[in-house]
Parts: sequence; C-alpha cells; structure tokens
Amino acid sequence: MSIREECGVFGVWSEQPAKLADMCYYGLYALQHRGQESCGIIVNNDGLFYSHKDLGLVGEVFTPSELSAFPDGCMAVAHVRYGTTGATNRNNCQPIEVNHQKGRMALAHNGNLSNAAQLRSELELSGAIFHTTSDTETIAYIITRKRLRTPSIEEALSQAMNTLDGAYSLVLMSPQKLICARDPYGFRPLCYGKTPDGLYVVASESCALAAVGAEWVRDVEPGEILIFSKNGVVSRKEHCRTQKKKLCIFEYIYFARPDSVIDGVSVHAARIQAGEILAETHPADADIVIGVPDSGLDAALGFSRASGIPYGIGLIKNKYIGRTFISPGQESRLDQVKIKLSAIQTSVRGKRVVLIDDSIVRGTTSGRIVRLLREAGAKEVHMRISSPPFLHPCYYGTDIDSREHLIACKHSVEEIAQIIGADTLGYLPVERLCDLIGSNDFCSACFDGSYPTAIPADTRKDRFEQPLSAVKK
Repeated sequence: MSIREECGVFGVWSEQPAKLADMCYYGLYALQHRGQESCGIIVNNDGLFYSHKDLGLVGEVFTPSELSAFPDGCMAVAHVRYGTTGATNRNNCQPIEVNHQKGRMALAHNGNLSNAAQLRSELELSGAIFHTTSDTETIAYIITRKRLRTPSIEEALSQAMNTLDGAYSLVLMSPQKLICARDPYGFRPLCYGKTPDGLYVVASESCALAAVGAEWVRDVEPGEILIFSKNGVVSRKEHCRTQKKKLCIFEYIYFARPDSVIDGVSVHAARIQAGEILAETHPADADIVIGVPDSGLDAALGFSRASGIPYGIGLIKNKYIGRTFISPGQESRLDQVKIKLSAIQTSVRGKRVVLIDDSIVRGTTSGRIVRLLREAGAKEVHMRISSPPFLHPCYYGTDIDSREHLIACKHSVEEIAQIIGADTLGYLPVERLCDLIGSNDFCSACFDGSYPTAIPADTRKDRFEQPLSAVKK
C-alpha cells in the first residue's frame, strides 16, 4: 500500500464559443500531478456534449488529432484521475456524463464520499443500475434524481449536498450552466479565476489558472455553490459554515504543486515552514541538506535556512517517470525508484547528509533512497520527514485504507531508522502542523485519528467491484 493522489478538476465558461478543449488540455497538464491513471474532457457545444476520455497521461490521451476533433463551445469540464474508489479502467474515467429527461449533465469530482457504500446500496435497492464502480456515479445519480423534482440544476445540487458526506470538490456542466461546489468541510481545494477576455475558469489548484492565463479571483468557500451562466456569477451559501473547515493538511505537504496557493496559504511557504520546524525539533550535525524531488525540495530549503547547513542538489529525478506512489504494486514501485532517482556523487561523497522527504508509508522506497546515497559515498544519512507518522486510514481522498501496511503502526522511530538504513530519523511533530498554515482549520486524521465524519463500515477501494461468481442467478 502507498500514498496516491486523488484527482484534479477543471472547468471553463465562455460567453462566446471558443476552442475550450485546448484550454482544458493545458489546465489538465498543470494538474497532472493530482492523477495519472486517466483523464477526460467534455465540451458543450450549444447543448450537445462532445467528449473524449481514456486511461493514460494527458499528453497520451489527447493527441493533436483528438484535440482538433473537439468543436468550439461555451463550456467545458475536464478531469485527471487517480481513483480512491473503483478500479482503474475506462468505465471509471471522468468526467461522467448523464442523459436524463431534463437534459444532459457532465460531472467531475475530486474527493471521496465517506457514505458512498450506504448511498449506493439505497440507490440500487430503488432500481438504480450502475455502470461504473466510482463514487462519482453515486453523486451523479443523486443530483439527477433531485433534478427531476426541482426547478434548476443548482437547486438539485444543493439538495444533493444534504445527502452527501465526506470530501467532494465538484465541477458540473448542464446545457446552460457551469457549476462548481465544495463540501462543507472544504476537504479538497477549489478556486476560480478569470481570463483577460472574460472566460471564467474553475480548477482544483491555482497553478492551473495561471497555466491558461487566468487571474485568480478567489477560493470557493467550504459548502459554497457557484453558478456561471449568462446571468454572471451567482453564489449560493446555504451550506456554508455548517461545519468547521477541515482542508486536508497533506495538500500542503505533498499533493499540491508548490506554486499553488490554497485558501490563502502558499504551498511553497508551508513546505519551507515544515523544514524550519524540522531543523528546530530534530537538528543534525551534517555537511549538506538535500531534498527528495519534488515535494521534499522546499522543506529541505527550509531546513537549510534554519540550521545554517548548506543546501545542495544530491538527487536527480527522471522527469519522464510518473510519481512513485502512482504505481499499483510493490514490485513495480521498487523498479520505478531504481530508474526515477539517481544520486550525484560529487555532492554527497564523504559527507554527512540530511535527507528530507514528505512521508514514509511502508518504508521500502525510503530505504532504497537511503541506499542510493550510501552507494554514492554518503558517510551519514539523517532522514527528516516533513509530516508526522501515518497511523490511521484516510476516508477523504488519500489512498491510505489500512493500518496493516503502515510502518509507523508497527515500529518505533528508532526501529524505522534502522529498517530504512538511516543513521537518525525525525518526523514533523503532529502538534506543529498548525504552524504550516497558521491555523487549526485542517484535517489531520491520517496522523492523529481525529475524523470529522463517521467512519464507513467498508473501506476497501474495490468494494464496488463485484466478481461474476458473486452474482446471484
């Protein structure tokens, strides 16, 4: 088991028809770090939806010929996926498209419903037939059913939010409107901006706005619904401030790109702060500080600044290899580490090295990186982790679904250091997480077990994957 990203959502609204597929393509490229299993784009051309989605990276799925096949449109919604619920297959690619009596709907979702199994069971008992094993289809079903009894799609979404529990940042497209929404806890980020020529853009992270030339306007508030249409931008806040904000703190530690700003806090600055805290709480006598690319680099810089130990580049990442945590199995993950990272001997040979990374899950990847430095001639390796130890599963979009594979649940810090081959090991203290963003408005359940919602009875990622042998005849 390993940490994996959740998903990235993107949407565009334009008053006049435009080549929105190209804009979505660049937006998804900026969000590729959030999901590398599959991607998709749906363009709305005068009420007709044109879509393409498939397994693979953005550059693989959207070839020049595929992009040129999209017509101009006034709206579009797009998605990059790593699924925390449901298998990796084309059926689970997003955005999900629904045709119903009152029109079409396309939906892209980032997050994970903690009551997905209960909702799906209730829908199936009432006659619903599911075509995917993703909890996003459950959301689509509930919104569609509400839409058949309500005067507008935004009212249907508002009523659906009374039923949904857990993490969801949504971008939804109807024939006439582009709508986005964020769950009342604000577990996952969502923001919007505007281009100089008047296009509105919604994205999981602000880095995607910059990639398409849009200026950030603001973050979507937890519980807020925003409607983009010919009537302008309309905000609905009936679900706002019903819960204490619980943005996932791991967005700042690992998930988000360092150039993003989430809920007013720079991701880069938060990681710098993590490194400074590590230097204060777990100092080391060393000659050089290096970070594991990419999410360990900022924290390494912070450690260097606070400790006075020179910062250096000791590991080089092969940019053509996807994130290690995306790999589906342990053997594949090890193979990727071997070709993903290499040590710079002239930087580390004969030196005492402080090695900064964002997390340790099983410990296998960390052990391999420590060995890379040893083989390159490092005299000592002092590992520092810019997050606390993982001790609990996550039910809100981070793929940590079992305690049995978490090394920190079985071993002490000293034992983990020995297992991975480090001379010393230090984690970010859990009580210092608030210093990363200057508030306590975050979810840290994977570290401290304090869950904002009820824990689901069945937490398996493949819980909706029913084998043929289990089907009753």
